[in-house]
Amino acid sequence: MHLGHAYSALRAHGLAMDAGGTFVLRIEDIDQGRSRKEWEVLILEDLSWLGLSWEAPVLRQSERRDAYRAALDDLWQRGLLYVCTCNRRDVLSAASAPNEGEPLVGPDGIVYPGTCRSKPRSHAALPDGVALRLNMSSALQELGMERSDPWEAAPKCGRFRAFQETGSGPNGETGIIHSSYGHLLDNIGDVVLARRDFGTSYHLSVVVDDAFQDITHVVRGEDLFDATLIHVLLQHLLSLETPTYMHHGLVRDKPGNRLAKRHDSMAISSYRESGATPADIRSLVGL
Repeated sequence: MHLGHAYSALRAHGLAMDAGGTFVLRIEDIDQGRSRKEWEVLILEDLSWLGLSWEAPVLRQSERRDAYRAALDDLWQRGLLYVCTCNRRDVLSAASAPNEGEPLVGPDGIVYPGTCRSKPRSHAALPDGVALRLNMSSALQELGMERSDPWEAAPKCGRFRAFQETGSGPNGETGIIHSSYGHLLDNIGDVVLARRDFGTSYHLSVVVDDAFQDITHVVRGEDLFDATLIHVLLQHLLSLETPTYMHHGLVRDKPGNRLAKRHDSMAISSYRESGATPADIRSLVGL
């Protein structure tokens, strides 16, 4: 954990306690190739040292693959998913073609140009060991959205009500945020909902698990604002409740860069080992 993780966790824990709620810890370890038991232990140590508490047992996503597959099967049977055989180089090459202009970047990186979207299906049942993308256009049509629908931050009835925002988005969005057809289609696109190597994705797994754990409020950084639109879209498609979201500002280093896991100098364990106190961490992150 680095200072940014601590800031988000402290805010979520504080809001939960103030509301008489429960702070939920979840180990998101679907990518087993990048997960390490020793890192999980260190996360638990850091959170405990900061004074946070949570209910046991802790949910681990690596133990919930059947739940993710059931959600994928639902979307597959409705024709909202398709198999994608492109790798990152393929996506970059297609999106960078001369007639495409500068590649658009969304919450998952370069917005997918739709190379595999029109390929005929070779599987009646949900296939194994393949990458699966959401057909964004088909999903939006199923929800009754039209390209003329606006993006606006004022309450209205019908269509796709994205989410209630208790803070503000990166562009000052507050209140009931409505996502436009064009923004979702052009700036987010056909996101991956299952990867070849672990059979699900961050977007799908957090949506399924938030519903399973009865999550009512989600606190996250503003860098995940567009990812939240994906999650709310999936909640609508899977008939799940949408939590209230809060997107906070990011903790940055002195040059203004967003913190990353590779920034060892900002690791909570480094501060602990140097004699810092939990109060020092709260002060460093502006709490």
